[in-house]
Amino acid sequence: MCGIVGAVTRREVVGILLEGLQRLEYRGYDSAGLCVIADDHDALTRVRRVGKVSELSGACAPASVVRGKIGIAHTRWATHGKPTEANAHPHVSSRKVAVVHNGIIENHDSLRYALGEDGYQFTSETDTEVIAHLLHREIEACGDFMGGVSKAIGQLEGAYAIAVLHLDHPDRIIGARAGSPLVLGLGIGENFIASDPQALRPVTDRFIFLKEGEVVELTTASVAIFDGAGEPVEGRIEKLEDQHDATDKGPFRHYMAKEIFEQPDTVAATLEGRISSHHVLEQAFGVDAAAIFARVRAIQIVACGSSYYTGMVARYWFEQLAGIPCQVEVASEQRYRTVAVLPGTLLVTISQSGETADTLAAQRAATDPNYLASLCLCNVPNSSLVRESDLSLMIRAGTEICVASTKAFTNQLTDLLMLVIAIGHHHGLARETEAEVVAALSSLPHLLRETLKLDAQIQEMAARFVEKHHVLFLGRGTHYPIALEGALKLKEISYIHAEGYPAGELKHGPLALVDEQMPVVAVAPGDLLLEKLKSNLQEVKARGGELFVIADRIFADADAAHVLEMPGCPAVVSPMLYTIPMQLLAYHVAVLKGTDVDQPRNLAKSVTVE
Repeated sequence: MCGIVGAVTRREVVGILLEGLQRLEYRGYDSAGLCVIADDHDALTRVRRVGKVSELSGACAPASVVRGKIGIAHTRWATHGKPTEANAHPHVSSRKVAVVHNGIIENHDSLRYALGEDGYQFTSETDTEVIAHLLHREIEACGDFMGGVSKAIGQLEGAYAIAVLHLDHPDRIIGARAGSPLVLGLGIGENFIASDPQALRPVTDRFIFLKEGEVVELTTASVAIFDGAGEPVEGRIEKLEDQHDATDKGPFRHYMAKEIFEQPDTVAATLEGRISSHHVLEQAFGVDAAAIFARVRAIQIVACGSSYYTGMVARYWFEQLAGIPCQVEVASEQRYRTVAVLPGTLLVTISQSGETADTLAAQRAATDPNYLASLCLCNVPNSSLVRESDLSLMIRAGTEICVASTKAFTNQLTDLLMLVIAIGHHHGLARETEAEVVAALSSLPHLLRETLKLDAQIQEMAARFVEKHHVLFLGRGTHYPIALEGALKLKEISYIHAEGYPAGELKHGPLALVDEQMPVVAVAPGDLLLEKLKSNLQEVKARGGELFVIADRIFADADAAHVLEMPGCPAVVSPMLYTIPMQLLAYHVAVLKGTDVDQPRNLAKSVTVE
């Protein structure tokens, strides 16, 4: 959600900080700021702006406005206080200490009161300013930068990743993390800190991912890492080889369009090395996967947003193909209720970022001894969710910049189907069925390419939605969650109110809303439920509703509906294919309405706070 960038260098640092912030824009934010120590070391220079990083860049031009070789920067998503310049990071105390912070400090009220008693004046509504004053107090008290930081963070309750500057120590940055990610970038005569390695790719390909509770001190010549007990920790340098610049839109107008059209390749990437000609290779899930899968008696899936809908699809697959009971729950609900866990339950968490706060908290709260193990599906190899799970499978979607998930969604579905087959292999799944599903998965990249050829038709269809205020999406079976996802996509980026329903529930309430102003989109593959769905659509037709049918065969009453004919496909992978028209419809409607497609209002890419 929020983004941190810091650098200690032998060159002007402002350009590095601004570039890093721009590369974190996909995470979502409402304000941005930076602070550097001036070259003569006599002052902290801070610039903050509400809105885009471009506003901050403009405020820092010409270059003479802000000069220095060490600095920190931040993009903020408001959690305490509205998006204002006063609430934007970095926060400064006594003109000496500057800090940027991701996360939430739960005891900020009591700390604020105590600091107020000590004479500190507050100019913002944020929990982060509490950290700034606390740092100043403790550093002054002990006379040591690192010692003061350690003393201060020991008083914080909640989640944080911080980067700190001190005017009296103009050659170093100190960082710390607890419950929020932080990564170090290593250079030659310069070092960096950030919340996401994407921010630092222009300046380095060597990284150290800080572990929970670690503190780091960076200078131009060294990086020193300490654990929670203050003991030195040996660096764990990882070189990221991928040089592809995910921030380049190529020929596309928006990242969302680029990412939609990348899906055949990303699905191929997630299948690579994980399926043979007839089998899913369960070793891909980890060295202990086979032993764990053989003992699974139930599945509990926990996720948020689009990831939750992929779990809903997987529930059908687990129970139909593997014969294993499966429960799916929204993480923010599951973590706050008493859960009756069946013996031998595998906890499956799904998160694109691996830092989704509610999903992480739900996993950490899953202490019932009936949980057999935890497995996560994630797109970020070094994320907290991956590090804290017993098993993991990277979805290999590549960097997804648009806030609305597209390629991560289809990759999650693909990986969940592989998981179902891998577990089903130990629970009576017929070899013939496994081979059929593997063949269907192998054909998926080609089928997705064929589906993307419908883009022009979907663009024409989208024009009929621009003036509408409400849309209903219908589906049955595994396509009910796809209808939910279609409604979510339209809401997210076009700001049109949309709802997804099981088609059989139409006459139990939603039918009252249907009239000529209410478009109804039906996900209608030619499966066993097609005839049932047709009867539901007749009810819409009788009320004058405008029907848009996504189907793999032409309806007999095609003259009464707008029909998009899909490529034929094996039923088991049809949810992945039928997702594509949902994404393209939302995209083209949003473009026609002129909304901010890649960064829709009020939303963030990675929800790292509750």
